[in-house]
Amino acid sequence: MMSLKVNGHDHQIDADGDTPLLYVLREELKLNAAKFGCGLGQCGACTVIVDGKAVLSCVTPLLLLEGRQVTTLEGLGNLDAPAPIQRAFMEEQAAQCGYCIAGMMMRAQALLQKNPKPTDEQIRAELQPNLCRCGTHMRILRAVHRAVRLMDSAALPSATTGSER
Repeated sequence: MMSLKVNGHDHQIDADGDTPLLYVLREELKLNAAKFGCGLGQCGACTVIVDGKAVLSCVTPLLLLEGRQVTTLEGLGNLDAPAPIQRAFMEEQAAQCGYCIAGMMMRAQALLQKNPKPTDEQIRAELQPNLCRCGTHMRILRAVHRAVRLMDSAALPSATTGSER
């Protein structure tokens, strides 16, 4: 038995330590946003965040995750209350087939957590390991910039409407 913390919840997993995280997320925990693409860590469709860093879950064995925090796309927000990165990708219509998008969002989220105002070059460099065969790269880039603006507006204090006491 192994303890795994995913999206803020503790789980007891009965799996071999060499089992890739992706298999546990999809098969045991029924968290299906991370996709199986290549199985070799070359496409990025399986990207999740572990302790703030983008990680390829198809090549990350469970034994490396004891005591660490795993975040999947499902842990960021939902349809009723999407996280800024999710909302930005929807508003920019960044997905075409959608297969790569969860991984792209997770890698972008990890970038924005460490660098809340990235340049185009920094965004491109961070997203480079993730493949998009549909060619929505420019919409993805716009979505990351929109997420920055959404995060900025969410961080602003609301205006006062009455007199100060």
